[in-house]
Amino acid sequence: IFILKNVGLSMLCLFIILSSLLIAVFFCSPLTGKRMVDNTKSRKLKTDNLLRVDDHDFTMRPAFAGPAVPVGVDVQVESLDSISEVDMDFTMTLYLRHYWKDERLSFPSTTNKSMTFDGRLVKKIWVPDVFFVHSKRSFIHDTTTENIMLRVFPDGHVLYSLRVTVTAACNMDFSRFPLDSQTCTLELESYAYTDEDLMLYWKSGDESLSTDDRISLSQFLIQKFHTTSRLAFYSSTGWYNRLYINFTLRRHIFFFLLQTYFPATLMVMLSWVSFWIDQPKRTLWLYCATGITTVLTMSTIITGVNASMPRVSYIKAVDIYLWVSFVFVFLSVLEYAAVNYLTTLRDGKDRKLREKAREQSLPCTCGMSHTGTMMVDGTYSESDTNSLAGYTRAPAPEDPPEKQERMVVHISLDNESTATKKKTRFRSFSFMQNTHAIDTYSRMIFPGSYIIFNLIYWSVYC
Repeated sequence: IFILKNVGLSMLCLFIILSSLLIAVFFCSPLTGKRMVDNTKSRKLKTDNLLRVDDHDFTMRPAFAGPAVPVGVDVQVESLDSISEVDMDFTMTLYLRHYWKDERLSFPSTTNKSMTFDGRLVKKIWVPDVFFVHSKRSFIHDTTTENIMLRVFPDGHVLYSLRVTVTAACNMDFSRFPLDSQTCTLELESYAYTDEDLMLYWKSGDESLSTDDRISLSQFLIQKFHTTSRLAFYSSTGWYNRLYINFTLRRHIFFFLLQTYFPATLMVMLSWVSFWIDQPKRTLWLYCATGITTVLTMSTIITGVNASMPRVSYIKAVDIYLWVSFVFVFLSVLEYAAVNYLTTLRDGKDRKLREKAREQSLPCTCGMSHTGTMMVDGTYSESDTNSLAGYTRAPAPEDPPEKQERMVVHISLDNESTATKKKTRFRSFSFMQNTHAIDTYSRMIFPGSYIIFNLIYWSVYC
């Protein structure tokens, strides 16, 4: 019994010792320590070690002091936001992607899969310093985070993509406005590196530029996008590779037909209404309605069109149409005023002729082809009566001797006086007819000239 008790105690002590050793080994094991570390805190350290970011100086370009670094570029146009004629610029949103190789970023990989990062790693490595030439404003979208993507491949190839909105200048020619087409260009270039350090090129030629089929503008039709490239020279720094994104826009004419051309044409036609109104019915209100109103309306249309355009020093196509229409309206007003002036002048002369005829009227039947008689007092001598030009003397009737103190003279109107009267009446009649002829000719000349002008205008500019 004693021996059994001793054996039991020994086994218990041995079990306690072994349990303590197992617990100590479990908590002190290095493997267990690794399992207790937070993986999210060690991932950054792994990335830095994998890409060896701290082992290289990324302030210098790849292959520094060697050949130029080829940097391929492709662009996807997301939207063409606006075109401003007043500021002569355009706003575009696009995805700009760069491709190059930096062997300093190569890493071992058995699956040959790339690693993708956001914009935080971009600040630690070298990226091309591409900027937009002639840009006025530009920014990288940052909602909800910066729209920057960096993808690194095991062999060191890098894809750098960012989403940018840029407002750039566009030199526009408005000599054919609004029947014009505009070609705008977005230019990309390295700011610091010349062509000896960085070779910028379109990665896939013309296929490097892609657009969204849903892109549309209210006033323009997008005809085509295409790419070009050439060298740009600066006298102080040298030659640089420059890439061009060219796009052609054709303006929609229907808006301007409704807002400018049709109203101007209607105002010109309205100014012709006075040609078909009889002269006696032309009053002041008609002059205001057809004359002053059309002139003021044309002035308003011209002012409204020029308010939305830059102050260019050359004549635009719309200016030609509006100013020619304004001249037609102005000439119609002048024709109205001229006809009224001539009519007033004619009426005044007719009134004076009538008054003069009343003042010079004689007891005889003047102006008649037959002759008349009048008594001449006997105090006149015979020679006085014979000196009356245009009169003929007739024998006196048989009167008593005491009444022979009077003589009867047979008179008739002089032929020259009668011709003068007829000529004056003919001139007055012809003058009256000319005022009506002005309206008659205007009804044909004004519409015909305006139609010819429209045919020439639209054949030249369309």
